[in-house]
Amino acid sequence: MTDAALACHNVWKLYGPDPKGVLARRGPKPSEAELKAAGYITAVADATLDVSRGEIFVIMGLSGSGKSTLVRCLARLIEPSAGEVMFAGRDLLSATPHELIELRRHKMGMVFQHFALLPHLTVLDNVAFPLEIQGVARKQREARAREMTTLVGLKGREHNLPHELSGGQQQRVGIARSLATDPDIWFLDEPFSALDPLIRREMQNEFLRLQSVLQKTIVFITHDFDEAIRLADRIAIMQDGRIVQIGTPEDLILSPADGYVAEFTREAPRARILSARAIARARRNGEDIAGSIAADSKVAEFAKEVEASATAFAVHDADGTLVGVVDRTAVMSVLIGATEA
Repeated sequence: MTDAALACHNVWKLYGPDPKGVLARRGPKPSEAELKAAGYITAVADATLDVSRGEIFVIMGLSGSGKSTLVRCLARLIEPSAGEVMFAGRDLLSATPHELIELRRHKMGMVFQHFALLPHLTVLDNVAFPLEIQGVARKQREARAREMTTLVGLKGREHNLPHELSGGQQQRVGIARSLATDPDIWFLDEPFSALDPLIRREMQNEFLRLQSVLQKTIVFITHDFDEAIRLADRIAIMQDGRIVQIGTPEDLILSPADGYVAEFTREAPRARILSARAIARARRNGEDIAGSIAADSKVAEFAKEVEASATAFAVHDADGTLVGVVDRTAVMSVLIGATEA
Protein backbone atom coordinates (compact mmCIF):
# COMPACT_ATOMS: atom_id res chain seq x y z
CA MET A 1 0.00 0.00 0.00
CA THR A 2 1.28 3.45 -0.83
CA ASP A 3 0.00 5.13 2.32
CA ALA A 4 1.48 2.68 4.82
CA ALA A 5 1.89 4.04 8.34
CA LEU A 6 3.83 0.93 9.35
CA ALA A 7 5.44 -1.76 7.23
CA CYS A 8 7.61 -4.74 7.95
CA HIS A 9 9.53 -6.81 5.43
CA ASN A 10 10.92 -10.32 5.94
CA VAL A 11 10.99 -10.06 9.71
CA TRP A 12 12.36 -13.06 11.61
CA LYS A 13 12.60 -13.82 15.29
CA LEU A 14 14.67 -16.87 16.20
CA TYR A 15 15.67 -18.12 19.63
CA GLY A 16 19.04 -19.82 19.81
CA PRO A 17 22.76 -18.98 19.57
CA ASP A 18 23.63 -16.19 17.11
CA PRO A 19 20.26 -16.04 15.30
CA LYS A 20 21.37 -13.17 13.06
CA GLY A 21 24.41 -15.17 12.02
CA VAL A 22 22.47 -18.31 11.15
CA LEU A 23 20.10 -16.32 8.94
CA ALA A 24 23.05 -14.66 7.21
CA ARG A 25 24.73 -18.02 6.61
CA ARG A 26 21.66 -19.95 5.46
CA GLY A 27 20.15 -17.25 3.27
CA PRO A 28 17.02 -15.14 3.68
CA LYS A 29 14.51 -18.03 3.64
CA PRO A 30 15.86 -21.07 5.51
CA SER A 31 13.41 -23.92 5.97
CA GLU A 32 11.86 -24.72 9.32
CA ALA A 33 13.51 -28.16 9.15
CA GLU A 34 16.96 -26.59 8.73
CA LEU A 35 16.45 -24.24 11.64
CA LYS A 36 15.05 -26.93 13.90
CA ALA A 37 17.92 -29.26 13.07
CA ALA A 38 20.34 -26.47 13.97
CA GLY A 39 18.66 -26.05 17.37
CA TYR A 40 16.64 -22.89 16.75
CA ILE A 41 13.08 -22.08 17.80
CA THR A 42 11.23 -19.99 15.21
CA ALA A 43 8.86 -17.47 16.79
CA VAL A 44 8.34 -15.33 13.68
CA ALA A 45 9.29 -16.44 10.18
CA ASP A 46 9.70 -14.11 7.21
CA ALA A 47 6.78 -11.82 8.13
CA THR A 48 5.83 -9.10 5.65
CA LEU A 49 2.86 -6.75 6.05
CA ASP A 50 1.84 -3.11 5.85
CA VAL A 51 -0.72 -1.12 7.78
CA SER A 52 -2.46 1.86 6.18
CA ARG A 53 -3.11 5.11 7.99
CA GLY A 54 -6.39 4.95 9.89
CA GLU A 55 -6.69 1.18 9.44
CA ILE A 56 -7.57 -1.38 12.09
CA PHE A 57 -5.19 -4.21 11.19
CA VAL A 58 -5.80 -7.37 13.20
CA ILE A 59 -3.17 -10.07 13.64
CA MET A 60 -4.68 -13.32 14.85
CA GLY A 61 -3.83 -16.94 15.43
CA LEU A 62 -3.92 -19.63 18.05
CA SER A 63 -1.71 -19.54 21.15
CA GLY A 64 1.90 -19.97 20.08
CA SER A 65 1.29 -18.77 16.52
CA GLY A 66 3.70 -15.83 16.94
CA LYS A 67 1.23 -12.96 16.87
CA SER A 68 2.32 -11.32 20.14
CA THR A 69 6.00 -11.82 19.29
CA LEU A 70 5.43 -10.16 15.92
CA VAL A 71 3.72 -7.09 17.41
CA ARG A 72 6.60 -6.71 19.87
CA CYS A 73 9.02 -6.89 16.95
CA LEU A 74 7.00 -4.17 15.20
CA ALA A 75 7.44 -1.91 18.23
CA ARG A 76 10.96 -3.29 18.76
CA LEU A 77 10.11 -4.21 22.32
CA ILE A 78 11.99 -7.36 21.44
CA GLU A 79 14.83 -7.47 18.94
CA PRO A 80 14.03 -9.05 15.55
CA SER A 81 16.67 -11.43 14.23
CA ALA A 82 16.39 -10.07 10.68
CA GLY A 83 14.23 -7.91 8.45
CA GLU A 84 13.05 -4.33 8.26
CA VAL A 85 10.38 -2.41 10.19
CA MET A 86 9.56 0.96 8.65
CA PHE A 87 7.84 3.56 10.84
CA ALA A 88 7.96 7.37 10.94
CA GLY A 89 10.23 7.42 7.91
CA ARG A 90 12.94 5.10 9.15
CA ASP A 91 13.86 1.49 9.82
CA LEU A 92 13.29 0.88 13.53
CA LEU A 93 15.95 -1.83 13.51
CA SER A 94 18.59 0.84 12.93
CA ALA A 95 17.20 3.24 15.56
CA THR A 96 19.32 3.94 18.64
CA PRO A 97 17.97 3.14 22.12
CA HIS A 98 17.37 6.86 22.73
CA GLU A 99 15.49 7.22 19.43
CA LEU A 100 13.34 4.21 20.30
CA ILE A 101 12.46 5.67 23.69
CA GLU A 102 11.42 8.94 22.07
CA LEU A 103 9.34 7.14 19.42
CA ARG A 104 7.54 5.08 22.06
CA ARG A 105 6.91 8.13 24.23
CA HIS A 106 5.60 10.35 21.47
CA LYS A 107 4.50 8.18 18.51
CA MET A 108 3.30 4.84 19.90
CA GLY A 109 0.44 3.88 22.19
CA MET A 110 0.32 0.39 23.71
CA VAL A 111 -2.36 -1.58 25.52
CA PHE A 112 -1.80 -5.14 26.70
CA GLN A 113 -3.95 -7.89 28.20
CA HIS A 114 -2.78 -7.05 31.70
CA PHE A 115 -3.77 -3.50 32.53
CA ALA A 116 -0.52 -2.66 34.40
CA LEU A 117 -2.07 0.31 36.17
CA LEU A 118 -0.06 1.86 38.97
CA PRO A 119 -2.07 0.85 42.05
CA HIS A 120 -1.12 3.87 44.19
CA LEU A 121 -2.13 6.41 41.54
CA THR A 122 -5.64 7.69 40.83
CA VAL A 123 -7.31 7.24 37.46
CA LEU A 124 -6.31 10.77 36.49
CA ASP A 125 -2.68 10.27 37.52
CA ASN A 126 -2.49 6.90 35.76
CA VAL A 127 -3.76 8.46 32.52
CA ALA A 128 -1.40 11.44 32.90
CA PHE A 129 1.63 9.28 33.73
CA PRO A 130 3.06 9.04 30.16
CA LEU A 131 2.88 12.84 29.89
CA GLU A 132 4.63 13.18 33.24
CA ILE A 133 7.43 10.97 31.88
CA GLN A 134 7.65 13.33 28.89
CA GLY A 135 8.07 16.30 31.27
CA VAL A 136 4.73 17.91 30.45
CA ALA A 137 3.67 20.49 33.05
CA ARG A 138 1.11 19.30 35.63
CA LYS A 139 -1.70 21.62 34.54
CA GLN A 140 -1.34 20.62 30.89
CA ARG A 141 -1.04 16.90 31.51
CA GLU A 142 -4.01 16.85 33.89
CA ALA A 143 -6.14 18.70 31.35
CA ARG A 144 -5.22 16.13 28.69
CA ALA A 145 -5.84 13.27 31.15
CA ARG A 146 -9.31 14.64 31.97
CA GLU A 147 -10.08 14.86 28.26
CA MET A 148 -9.04 11.22 27.70
CA THR A 149 -10.85 10.03 30.84
CA THR A 150 -14.04 11.63 29.57
CA LEU A 151 -13.47 10.19 26.09
CA VAL A 152 -13.44 6.61 27.43
CA GLY A 153 -16.53 7.17 29.58
CA LEU A 154 -14.94 7.53 33.01
CA LYS A 155 -15.88 11.08 33.85
CA GLY A 156 -16.51 11.27 37.59
CA ARG A 157 -14.02 8.47 38.32
CA GLU A 158 -10.89 10.61 38.02
CA HIS A 159 -9.98 10.30 41.71
CA ASN A 160 -10.67 6.59 42.15
CA LEU A 161 -7.82 4.15 42.67
CA PRO A 162 -7.57 1.12 40.34
CA HIS A 163 -8.83 -1.37 42.96
CA GLU A 164 -12.05 0.65 43.18
CA LEU A 165 -12.85 -0.01 39.50
CA SER A 166 -14.30 -2.98 37.65
CA GLY A 167 -12.18 -4.90 35.13
CA GLY A 168 -13.78 -3.08 32.21
CA GLN A 169 -13.22 0.28 33.87
CA GLN A 170 -9.58 -0.58 34.54
CA GLN A 171 -9.14 -1.45 30.88
CA ARG A 172 -10.67 1.90 29.93
CA VAL A 173 -8.03 3.59 32.08
CA GLY A 174 -5.35 1.64 30.21
CA ILE A 175 -6.83 2.75 26.89
CA ALA A 176 -7.06 6.39 28.01
CA ARG A 177 -3.44 6.26 29.20
CA SER A 178 -2.25 4.88 25.87
CA LEU A 179 -4.06 7.70 24.04
CA ALA A 180 -2.84 10.53 26.27
CA THR A 181 0.23 11.19 24.10
CA ASP A 182 -1.89 11.23 20.89
CA PRO A 183 0.14 8.41 19.29
CA ASP A 184 0.53 7.97 15.57
CA ILE A 185 0.09 4.21 15.91
CA TRP A 186 -1.75 2.20 18.54
CA PHE A 187 -0.69 -1.36 19.44
CA LEU A 188 -3.26 -3.47 21.34
CA ASP A 189 -2.29 -7.03 22.32
CA GLU A 190 -5.32 -9.09 23.44
CA PRO A 191 -6.64 -6.07 25.37
CA PHE A 192 -10.06 -7.56 26.13
CA SER A 193 -9.30 -11.28 26.53
CA ALA A 194 -9.21 -11.16 30.35
CA LEU A 195 -12.69 -9.62 30.53
CA ASP A 196 -16.03 -11.37 30.99
CA PRO A 197 -17.96 -11.86 27.72
CA LEU A 198 -20.50 -9.08 28.31
CA ILE A 199 -17.83 -6.60 29.36
CA ARG A 200 -15.69 -7.69 26.43
CA ARG A 201 -18.53 -6.93 24.02
CA GLU A 202 -19.00 -3.56 25.70
CA MET A 203 -15.30 -2.79 25.30
CA GLN A 204 -15.38 -3.77 21.63
CA ASN A 205 -18.25 -1.31 21.14
CA GLU A 206 -16.27 1.33 23.00
CA PHE A 207 -13.21 0.61 20.89
CA LEU A 208 -15.18 1.06 17.65
CA ARG A 209 -16.70 4.27 19.00
CA LEU A 210 -13.27 5.64 19.86
CA GLN A 211 -11.92 4.72 16.44
CA SER A 212 -14.82 6.50 14.72
CA VAL A 213 -13.77 9.64 16.58
CA LEU A 214 -9.97 9.33 16.53
CA GLN A 215 -9.24 7.46 13.27
CA LYS A 216 -6.02 5.97 14.65
CA THR A 217 -3.73 3.53 12.87
CA ILE A 218 -4.18 0.35 14.90
CA VAL A 219 -2.48 -3.03 15.14
CA PHE A 220 -4.76 -5.28 17.21
CA ILE A 221 -3.85 -8.79 18.38
CA THR A 222 -6.48 -11.42 19.16
CA HIS A 223 -7.03 -15.19 19.03
CA ASP A 224 -10.81 -14.70 18.70
CA PHE A 225 -12.06 -14.72 15.11
CA ASP A 226 -15.42 -13.21 16.07
CA GLU A 227 -13.59 -10.29 17.66
CA ALA A 228 -11.32 -9.98 14.63
CA ILE A 229 -14.13 -9.78 12.08
CA ARG A 230 -16.04 -7.33 14.25
CA LEU A 231 -13.15 -4.90 14.52
CA ALA A 232 -10.86 -5.39 11.53
CA ASP A 233 -10.49 -3.64 8.23
CA ARG A 234 -8.00 -6.39 7.36
CA ILE A 235 -6.78 -9.52 9.14
CA ALA A 236 -3.46 -11.37 9.06
CA ILE A 237 -3.75 -15.01 10.14
CA MET A 238 -0.60 -16.59 11.60
CA GLN A 239 0.39 -20.21 12.08
CA ASP A 240 3.69 -21.47 13.51
CA GLY A 241 5.28 -18.04 13.24
CA ARG A 242 4.30 -17.46 9.62
CA ILE A 243 1.66 -15.19 8.11
CA VAL A 244 -0.61 -17.55 6.19
CA GLN A 245 -2.96 -14.97 4.65
CA ILE A 246 -3.79 -11.27 4.80
CA GLY A 247 -7.17 -9.98 3.67
CA THR A 248 -10.50 -8.49 4.60
CA PRO A 249 -12.84 -10.73 6.60
CA GLU A 250 -14.75 -11.25 3.36
CA ASP A 251 -11.56 -12.29 1.52
CA LEU A 252 -10.80 -14.91 4.16
CA ILE A 253 -14.32 -16.37 3.92
CA LEU A 254 -14.52 -16.42 0.13
CA SER A 255 -10.91 -17.26 -0.76
CA PRO A 256 -9.10 -18.99 2.12
CA ALA A 257 -5.44 -19.53 1.30
CA ASP A 258 -5.40 -23.07 2.67
CA GLY A 259 -7.20 -25.55 4.88
CA TYR A 260 -5.96 -23.85 8.05
CA VAL A 261 -7.64 -20.56 7.14
CA ALA A 262 -10.75 -22.38 5.94
CA GLU A 263 -11.01 -24.16 9.30
CA PHE A 264 -10.44 -20.90 11.14
CA THR A 265 -13.34 -19.28 9.31
CA ARG A 266 -15.67 -22.30 9.16
CA GLU A 267 -17.93 -21.15 12.00
CA ALA A 268 -17.78 -17.47 11.10
CA PRO A 269 -21.11 -15.57 10.99
CA ARG A 270 -21.15 -15.28 7.21
CA ALA A 271 -24.26 -13.11 7.09
CA ARG A 272 -22.44 -10.44 9.13
CA ILE A 273 -19.32 -10.64 6.95
CA LEU A 274 -20.41 -11.10 3.34
CA SER A 275 -21.71 -8.11 1.41
CA ALA A 276 -24.32 -7.80 -1.30
CA ARG A 277 -21.46 -7.29 -3.75
CA ALA A 278 -19.94 -10.65 -2.78
CA ILE A 279 -23.10 -12.67 -3.47
CA ALA A 280 -24.51 -10.70 -6.39
CA ARG A 281 -25.07 -12.39 -9.74
CA ALA A 282 -25.67 -10.92 -13.19
CA ARG A 283 -29.17 -9.62 -13.90
CA ARG A 284 -31.06 -11.77 -16.38
CA ASN A 285 -32.68 -10.19 -19.44
CA GLY A 286 -36.10 -8.82 -18.54
CA GLU A 287 -35.76 -9.82 -14.89
CA ASP A 288 -38.04 -7.89 -12.55
CA ILE A 289 -36.44 -5.92 -9.71
CA ALA A 290 -38.08 -5.48 -6.31
CA GLY A 291 -35.82 -2.73 -5.00
CA SER A 292 -32.22 -1.60 -4.53
CA ILE A 293 -29.50 -2.61 -2.04
CA ALA A 294 -26.16 -0.87 -1.42
CA ALA A 295 -23.28 -3.04 -2.61
CA ASP A 296 -21.41 -2.83 0.70
CA SER A 297 -24.43 -3.77 2.83
CA LYS A 298 -23.97 -6.98 4.80
CA VAL A 299 -26.31 -9.89 4.14
CA ALA A 300 -27.66 -9.72 7.69
CA GLU A 301 -28.92 -6.20 6.99
CA PHE A 302 -31.12 -7.15 4.03
CA ALA A 303 -31.68 -10.91 4.40
CA LYS A 304 -35.20 -10.70 5.82
CA GLU A 305 -36.45 -8.40 3.06
CA VAL A 306 -34.90 -10.42 0.23
CA GLU A 307 -35.93 -13.77 1.69
CA ALA A 308 -39.53 -12.62 1.78
CA SER A 309 -39.53 -11.60 -1.89
CA ALA A 310 -39.96 -13.78 -4.95
CA THR A 311 -38.22 -11.08 -6.98
CA ALA A 312 -34.51 -10.16 -7.00
CA PHE A 313 -33.08 -6.89 -5.68
CA ALA A 314 -30.64 -4.74 -7.64
CA VAL A 315 -27.22 -4.14 -6.05
CA HIS A 316 -25.76 -0.68 -6.68
CA ASP A 317 -22.39 0.90 -5.95
CA ALA A 318 -22.23 4.25 -4.18
CA ASP A 319 -22.16 6.01 -7.56
CA GLY A 320 -25.30 4.18 -8.71
CA THR A 321 -23.54 1.63 -10.93
CA LEU A 322 -25.39 -1.68 -11.13
CA VAL A 323 -23.20 -4.44 -9.67
CA GLY A 324 -25.72 -7.24 -10.13
CA VAL A 325 -28.71 -8.64 -8.29
CA VAL A 326 -29.30 -10.72 -5.17
CA ASP A 327 -32.18 -13.09 -4.71
CA ARG A 328 -33.68 -15.43 -2.14
CA THR A 329 -31.46 -18.34 -3.24
CA ALA A 330 -28.24 -16.36 -2.71
CA VAL A 331 -29.33 -15.16 0.72
CA MET A 332 -30.39 -18.64 1.84
CA SER A 333 -27.02 -20.03 0.72
CA VAL A 334 -25.29 -17.59 3.06
CA LEU A 335 -27.67 -18.21 5.95
CA ILE A 336 -27.17 -21.97 5.83
CA GLY A 337 -23.40 -21.55 5.33
CA ALA A 338 -23.11 -22.97 1.83
CA THR A 339 -19.55 -22.75 0.53
CA GLU A 340 -20.62 -21.37 -2.84
CA ALA A 341 -21.81 -18.16 -1.10
